Amino acid sequence: MNHERPNKMHIHGKKAGTLPPWLRKRLPAGGFFQHTQQVLSTLNLDTICSHANCPNRGECWARGTATVLILGNVCTRHCKFCSVAAGKPEPPDPTEPLRLAKMAKQMHLKYLVITSVNRDDLPDGGADHFRRCVDTVRRLCPDMKFELLLPDFLNCQEEAIRILESSLPFVFAHNVETVPSLYWLARSGGDYERSLNLLRMAKDVYTDVQTKSSIMLGLGETDAEVERVLNDLRDVGCDRLTIGQYLKPSKDSLDVVEYIHPDTFDDWKQKAFDLGFSWVCASPFARSSYLAEQSHEKEG
Repeated sequence: MNHERPNKMHIHGKKAGTLPPWLRKRLPAGGFFQHTQQVLSTLNLDTICSHANCPNRGECWARGTATVLILGNVCTRHCKFCSVAAGKPEPPDPTEPLRLAKMAKQMHLKYLVITSVNRDDLPDGGADHFRRCVDTVRRLCPDMKFELLLPDFLNCQEEAIRILESSLPFVFAHNVETVPSLYWLARSGGDYERSLNLLRMAKDVYTDVQTKSSIMLGLGETDAEVERVLNDLRDVGCDRLTIGQYLKPSKDSLDVVEYIHPDTFDDWKQKAFDLGFSWVCASPFARSSYLAEQSHEKEG
């Protein structure tokens, strides 16, 4: 872990070479995978697994798990690391919470991850729709555990935290995604301090709730910058951390600057535990909701 920091123009123009062997993954097509695909299709539900072209979707679907994408599949921002379409979204679908609950029941889920596109067009950023989804699923599946992977709630963080409070308990997740110096390139609609503030506010208000965040490597960040992010997350009380390799999800997305060796992820994992994170998933294929159903346990 020893990289000199390239300048902005160098980062923007640099591309990694051939995909290394540790990043080659076959998409399974077994019975559970097909069943998950059929349930999601029948109920007209979206997943971030498909929209972000996640390399783990085959593995997760084969286990009968999925990260559901609510509030439509059109985002009000255009982050260059993501392949979700950007534009003007439709209004929230009032039938979605019940369809989500039916999916959870049919798949016999015990742990459900719910995420969404950014909905800067909504006064509450979509917080009330998250709440209705959780409450509706809980009525049909009383023993369900939840993880909410939330947007940054631009201009409405306090209101969103207040709205979501009535649907506790759940893991409160929000991803910082990358180091501050690369926000201009990868996450132009986001703000690093805004993201940290949301995680801080969640921990302050939901004192017994576990908070979680995620960062991608391979976009041109330096080790010192990654370490700063880990320290910043601990400073706002973040409990859980995922560190994974950025992979280009579409032809229009950012190029990969560097493929990080698995040994380096092991080093970051140990560093994160040393800093006090209670649960860490760090590997080339780690994603923010990967193995989320195990996130109530320490991942060693």
